[in-house]
Amino acid sequence: MQTTILSSDLVDARVAPKGSLEHLSQQEIAKLLDSGQGGLYPLFRKCALAVLNSGSDIDEARLIFEKYKDFDLKIVREAWGITLEIKNAPAAAFVDGEMIRGLKDHLFAVLRDVVFISNEIMESGRFDLSSSPSITNAVFYILRNARVLELQVRPNLVVCWGGHSIRRVEYDYTKKVGYELGLRGLDVCTGCGPGAMKGPMKGATIGHSKQRITNGRYLGITEPGIIAAESPNPIVSQLVIMPDIEKRLEAFVRLGHGFVVFPGGPGTAEEILYLLGILLDPANADLPFPVVFTGPADAAEYFEQIHEFIGATLGPGAQSRYQIVIDDPAQVARAVVKGLAEVRDYRRRESDSYGFNWLLTIPLEFQRPFEVTHASMRALRLARAQPVHERAANLRRAFSGIVAGNIKESGVDAIEKYGPFELTGEASIMEPLDRLLRSFVGQKRMKLTGTEYTPCYRLVA
Repeated sequence: MQTTILSSDLVDARVAPKGSLEHLSQQEIAKLLDSGQGGLYPLFRKCALAVLNSGSDIDEARLIFEKYKDFDLKIVREAWGITLEIKNAPAAAFVDGEMIRGLKDHLFAVLRDVVFISNEIMESGRFDLSSSPSITNAVFYILRNARVLELQVRPNLVVCWGGHSIRRVEYDYTKKVGYELGLRGLDVCTGCGPGAMKGPMKGATIGHSKQRITNGRYLGITEPGIIAAESPNPIVSQLVIMPDIEKRLEAFVRLGHGFVVFPGGPGTAEEILYLLGILLDPANADLPFPVVFTGPADAAEYFEQIHEFIGATLGPGAQSRYQIVIDDPAQVARAVVKGLAEVRDYRRRESDSYGFNWLLTIPLEFQRPFEVTHASMRALRLARAQPVHERAANLRRAFSGIVAGNIKESGVDAIEKYGPFELTGEASIMEPLDRLLRSFVGQKRMKLTGTEYTPCYRLVA
């Protein structure tokens, strides 16, 4: 690899892949070099910059893109394959002129997924992305191409959700839980970013090391709209880029055998509502699916608020699908292990794969991409006169819009141009929603950057 240090902040480099992607077709290269509409270059550039900006304390995509507005990269054809020529890259991605190996792996994982999704999922004609079974097949093919569907001798992958903007005491607690999971031989999957996405992985590495586990997995799943705000943390050993937030969420629930949820903000609430909405579907009533909400002692109030919100909007049936464990990392791990035994027995009995949960029913309203606009947010139906899992789907979309308005480039631009998103609905839903969002603001769970948070939404009962 050739590098040129331009300053303490910027580096030029030529980087070659190792072990994969040495060869791309002429058509694939042309798409990646196309900076115009329809080409892959703009998407690849943004995702690549997010990877190389790992560790940043900026969580607003637009600010990152402005800071590195001169960042550029292109594919160079070589006699032996391809290299990436990178200009004005963040210097923190290099050590003594060499790109950090983990970031290099992540960079080429981005290239792998961007090319595959464009060619094989979006343009091949093989997948009808308006059909629920076809969407699930597309998710499966993306994960298989990324080589994360490893043969499982037992279910052991624990998905950990939680906020990227959390307090130090909460972050330290996520590491303790991860450590207990690692001691029990469990692998960790997160959204790949900082905070509650990094802590469990960091803890698990120590637990695995003590048990002399050398093949522990630290799987990170992201999507282009969120990757800049939540750059992959350096512990992620396998990175997957999904096309959108809905397919990212489906990947989590198809891959994961158990779920641990830490304190977070609107993004964590979105994940919780997605998961509970699916589990509330009558088709999944008997499906074992261990879910534990947990945090340190001073996070007890946070989970009381979450529990109250779920009860007020979705009812006691939703509350029965999870357990809350406060300030006891070992008990969290034991509860997960117990749940995983039930998952193993059920899948063995039903002849379902350990690596991909085919038996889980995901309704189309949870799979169809939600385009966040002022009109689509205003049109959300937040009322009780609908099945509870559909109500959960619309509440999930509401939180997805708030995440976009907080940190995603398109959402921030829309808020600046047209003002806050408006959410309307019945008072019995809007009032608990208002209480929960106010608590997020008061606890500084909305964003990392900025001293005062200006809401990107307005609630209208």
